[in-house]
Amino acid sequence: MRIFNKNLRLQDVTIMYFTALATLMVILVSSYQAPTTAVEVSSLKSNPSSPLPPLPMPFRVPLDPRGELQLAWNISYADQEVYMELRVAKLRHGVVLGMSDRGELTNADLVVLWDSGTKSYFGDAWSDSEGNVSLDSQQDYELIEATQKTDGFYLLFKRPFSSCDPRDYLIEEGTVHIIYGFLDQPLASLEQLNLSRIHTGVQRVLMLRPDTPSPTLPPDVQTLEVLSPNVIIPNQETTYWCFIQKLPENMSKNHIVMYESVITPGNEGIVHHIEVFECSPDMHVVPEYSGSCDDKMKPGKLNSCRHVLAAWAMGAEAFYYPPDAGLPMGGPSSSRFLRLEVHYHNPLLISDRRDSSGIRLHYTPSLRRYDAGIIELGLVYTPIMAIPPKQHTFYLSGYCSSKCTQTALPPGGIYIFASQLHTHLAGRGVRTVLVRGGKELEVVQEDQHFSTHYQTIRVLRKMVNVLPGDVLITKCTYNTEDRSKPTVGGFGIMEEMCVNYIHYYPRTQLELCKSHVDPGYLQKYFSSINRFQGNDQCVCGEVGVTEQYSQLQWDAFTGEVLDSLYNTAPFSMHCNQSTARLFPGEWDKQPVPAVTSVLEKPRYPCEGGASPTSRPITPTV
Repeated sequence: MRIFNKNLRLQDVTIMYFTALATLMVILVSSYQAPTTAVEVSSLKSNPSSPLPPLPMPFRVPLDPRGELQLAWNISYADQEVYMELRVAKLRHGVVLGMSDRGELTNADLVVLWDSGTKSYFGDAWSDSEGNVSLDSQQDYELIEATQKTDGFYLLFKRPFSSCDPRDYLIEEGTVHIIYGFLDQPLASLEQLNLSRIHTGVQRVLMLRPDTPSPTLPPDVQTLEVLSPNVIIPNQETTYWCFIQKLPENMSKNHIVMYESVITPGNEGIVHHIEVFECSPDMHVVPEYSGSCDDKMKPGKLNSCRHVLAAWAMGAEAFYYPPDAGLPMGGPSSSRFLRLEVHYHNPLLISDRRDSSGIRLHYTPSLRRYDAGIIELGLVYTPIMAIPPKQHTFYLSGYCSSKCTQTALPPGGIYIFASQLHTHLAGRGVRTVLVRGGKELEVVQEDQHFSTHYQTIRVLRKMVNVLPGDVLITKCTYNTEDRSKPTVGGFGIMEEMCVNYIHYYPRTQLELCKSHVDPGYLQKYFSSINRFQGNDQCVCGEVGVTEQYSQLQWDAFTGEVLDSLYNTAPFSMHCNQSTARLFPGEWDKQPVPAVTSVLEKPRYPCEGGASPTSRPITPTV
């Protein structure tokens, strides 16, 4: 028998050889991948191969407003894994838990518990662009334990930060949008499930947290509670409630060393986030007020209460200051008035629910070695900076220049231990990086899934030492695909901001280190674009910049030139003291800092990278 046809060419043989070789490689690679089938829950052995993490889980958050679903977790930075425990108060026919870029039900990374009517299954899954669910060919969620207890059904499982599976979500520092859903009927096959046809919701959490122990509170610590005055939560989806509270008369200077949330029992799924602001010390009288923060009839003086003292969001733990520092409260240089702001998220429109939630401040009269302070980084609140309409991705950067840090910081610099990122509705990401000698040295804070609906003060895993002459660049990412007009900078919710409030010590006179593009160069941009678009009657300089932006014909070229202007034109530096006055010096027409070397993204174990070790967060000053 002849094996080859006499007309078979060498090219054909070569193709056959490489086809066979590719097939063999696929088989070999597949043999090393994770399991490709769902786990039958009833067949799970009681002795897992992996050791159980310490219980109880240190982090937890209610997922739904009724509290029927609760997620708890802990983190292994050594193994680059997250252990998750999901409690379902009343398990029907299954539950869905997942993560997606911004909480979408489409293109989501999922883990599903479902039953077929006779058996229950657990599996790693994903949803497509229509919300249809399929079992993942690479099973990266490992079920450790499934237990029925008196208060609900518990699932304990784990997954790596990164699995290198393109259908899996990369768990990184910053906001994680958790999606969830309840299954009310059996599924013969997981492919029958479409997320748009079941009851679902979204919750936001900071999943990766510092793994350092909390400092011990001093023995003379006292507490001050700033609470909502037994308000009736409005039966509408979103409410921001404001309340003015006075500090005790003649309160001397103290240090806030810790604060924590106080949530009225039963309202854990409705109280979304809380902030406490100190009013301006120049305001000797602030009227009493308890009502909607959006009420047009509220006292105008409430707008002067903007200095953040505390910020908490659902799922956040108690906030501790470093052992050597505390935030000043009281004394002649502080205000006697605080403004409490509580965000109620009530999508079920629950009525007649009373609430006395707020913040409990822990403070001590025994002052620590250093006062902690807050510096605003990013962009000045001005319409000079704008985002074109219909943009999928547009970047704006604000600079804290080397000249400002050289002028304002002490020789040993400052230590940043926490930060609070801030944009408005178009914001999608925020990143602050430390640059020294033209090289990116380390990331201060980054959140590429940022949401204006989830803003809390975030403790850094490692303190960042900023020295005189260093540069801090805060870069924000925006999406304006749903807008037909340019979005300018400003205080309005439909305007934009790009801010990082860094918490640091020792406190200095520097309170604001922000920038905006040079106005003269912006006018040159308006003049050039108007001439290019055939508008010979440019009113550049005769009307405000907001109107000038609106008069442009926005297309790809107009947006690209604006982006180039922002990245190359000189900028005006606001290097402000706590008195709101500039430090002495020339701050206009400053050159954009040169960055000659950027940080590389870390490689995860599945990419062949090494696992990072825990790093100390307390430096020597």
